[in-house]
Amino acid sequence: MKNNNRLLIIYLVAILTSNSVFAQTGNDTISGAITLKQSIEYALRNQPAVKQAAIDQQINEKDIRIGLSGWLPQLGSVGSYNHYIKGSPVPATTPGVFSTIDEFSSLSFQASQTIYNNDVFLASKTANYSRLYYQQNTVSTQINVVSDVSKAFFSVLLSQKQLNIISQNITRLQRSLKDATSRYQAGVVDKIDSKQATIALNNELATRKTTQESINGKLAYLKQIMGVNPRTEVSLSYDSTSYERDALIDTNQVVNVNNRVEFQLLQTQKNLRNLNVDYYKWGFLPSLSAVGNYNFNYFNNQFKDLYKNAIPVGYVGLSMNLPIFQGTRRLQNLSKAKLQVQRTDQDIVNTQNTINTQYIQALASYKSNYVTWQTLKQNVELARDVYNVVSLQYREGIKTYLDVIVSQSDLRTSELNYYNALFQLLSSKIDLKRALGTLTIEPTNN
Repeated sequence: MKNNNRLLIIYLVAILTSNSVFAQTGNDTISGAITLKQSIEYALRNQPAVKQAAIDQQINEKDIRIGLSGWLPQLGSVGSYNHYIKGSPVPATTPGVFSTIDEFSSLSFQASQTIYNNDVFLASKTANYSRLYYQQNTVSTQINVVSDVSKAFFSVLLSQKQLNIISQNITRLQRSLKDATSRYQAGVVDKIDSKQATIALNNELATRKTTQESINGKLAYLKQIMGVNPRTEVSLSYDSTSYERDALIDTNQVVNVNNRVEFQLLQTQKNLRNLNVDYYKWGFLPSLSAVGNYNFNYFNNQFKDLYKNAIPVGYVGLSMNLPIFQGTRRLQNLSKAKLQVQRTDQDIVNTQNTINTQYIQALASYKSNYVTWQTLKQNVELARDVYNVVSLQYREGIKTYLDVIVSQSDLRTSELNYYNALFQLLSSKIDLKRALGTLTIEPTNN
């Protein structure tokens, strides 16, 4: 009865544990209005490139363990059976008399323990650097995802703001068309004003349709780089005040190449190649192992009696493999390994120059976009004031409809230019942070 209770408890624990594991490994979902932070966090969990980088880390860990397994004892066994049709494995004790042993079998057990081996020694020395390299590669992939998702997110938001501006302009044009039609019916103006208003309204309606379709395409791309199912419905949450605040960055920062993961990867790669030089440099050293062997030998002239008696033989000792001459292969490999280190040094120099250039370009772009954003921010207020005044004066018969069209166009253009400048500034900030090496996998926007 006690055993049954124990089995029942174990069964229940197993069920609860499996349910918990299943719940943790369920499909990740996202829906509704999402912020930039949520989109980045989801991408870092589901983006195929990030998952591949994590798998590469796991594969590398298996490779490390495969290489280090050479330090562990190696055990093996070999069995054999031979039927001799001529001669015998056991010589006769009497000269001129042949042995009648026709059946032979053996079962051998071998054990060895590596004391020193250049290949295994290299595996142990490169393990930490190899882990570091793939960790840095994962970080590099994550940074790429943060940058790509952020820019795609801003691109969708920009198109959505453009759509809102166009929709607001359509409302204004509809009101203008109504005013022009009323004034025509009252005999104040001719039909030209209403026709111009209709043309402008139709153009804006076509632009709205085009913008709506572009949003669908940009949203599909955002889903792709986030790793979202294409059939999943998502919308973006936008806070203009927050983004205006987050667009600012300290432009007095100095670039430090050591902060860039690309530079760190090259440094790790150089360390690995230096270890490769040491591997070929010490390739002349012998491999040394402790070995042991235990055999069971079976002899008989009849197969049915072969395994009745065993003759055991065992020994322990040392095994040494000393490379004496390999046709200069080791020397050529050593020379090649040194050249690879020199090439990596040049990669490091080139990367340093590239990073400095990227920083200068990103800083110049950010400063330029910042000035443009500040200037266009003032234009929006001015254009809105002009439109309100001109629209009122038109209804009072002071201004012509051409003045209304111009003021509407100026307001629309200034609003579109403002938001375009804002999101260009946010994108250039991402490029600047990436150039500085300060773009982390944790987004700052909410």
